[in-house]
Amino acid sequence: MNAPYQRIVAEIRERITSGRLRPGERVPSTRRITQEWGVAMATATKVIAALRDEGLVDTKPGAGTVVRAKDRAPSGDQNLQRADVVRAAIAIADAEGMSAVSMRRVATEIGVATMSLYRQVSGKDDLLVLMADQVAGEEPLPRQPPPQWRASLELSSRLLWTVCRRHPWVAEALSLTRPRATPNLMRYSEWVLTTLRRLGLGMDDMMYLHLNLFSHLRGLALSLQSETRERQDTGMTNNEWMDTQVAEFREVVATGQYPTMEYVVTQDFEQDLDVMFEYGLRLILDGLDRQLARRPPASG
Repeated sequence: MNAPYQRIVAEIRERITSGRLRPGERVPSTRRITQEWGVAMATATKVIAALRDEGLVDTKPGAGTVVRAKDRAPSGDQNLQRADVVRAAIAIADAEGMSAVSMRRVATEIGVATMSLYRQVSGKDDLLVLMADQVAGEEPLPRQPPPQWRASLELSSRLLWTVCRRHPWVAEALSLTRPRATPNLMRYSEWVLTTLRRLGLGMDDMMYLHLNLFSHLRGLALSLQSETRERQDTGMTNNEWMDTQVAEFREVVATGQYPTMEYVVTQDFEQDLDVMFEYGLRLILDGLDRQLARRPPASG
């Protein structure tokens, strides 16, 4: 279920794309949005900001927020395909991060009118899902899984981690609680759940193991994305940044209140997300192995 502001954006967007609100006409003001949809002023402000980011409206002094005048449609509009939109958005996200992706920016990169994108995708949220599913297909699973359950789960997890490594922004589309029905990403879930089901696990064990494997991967992928953004912003790697914090850490631990942390900051340790991924994966699968070993043998 979308957030309230997203539902309002979708309704106003539909009025614009259908022609009920024409170029130059005013869209509902923030005050009108609070009255019509019963939301707070902060939500209404977010709606206008989202419509502006999508290139659907402009704010004009004395006129308020109005439907943006239609761009002169380049000749390529008529041949635009959804794959063109997704491919351009992926290229932007890979180069500059997901925050750089907007409907207007994608349209500019392709060389088409912003409004023409809405014939292919409904908005940025849906575009992100399509982007994630597209890159998930870059590492296809084999037709047949390895015969051993552990090798099967290691393979699928490592392939999806490879995708996250190549496209750090993809973690934003991998929702734990609100998954979307996307073919390439669902193949991973199908693979994992089939492997667990063949072990004779009950529904709860199947799902919680699957979700813990997924959470481990997604959590590290979000850290990977954050580190990529921080590196772009600061120009420093994680280790370089940590070097700038050593003096402050030593000052705090010198109080004697954190003896273990005092020991830690004197030791050599290099944080490596790939090593963390393998470490956590091994712990989860070791736990499953021990759980299986404790099961009573099947009665003959």
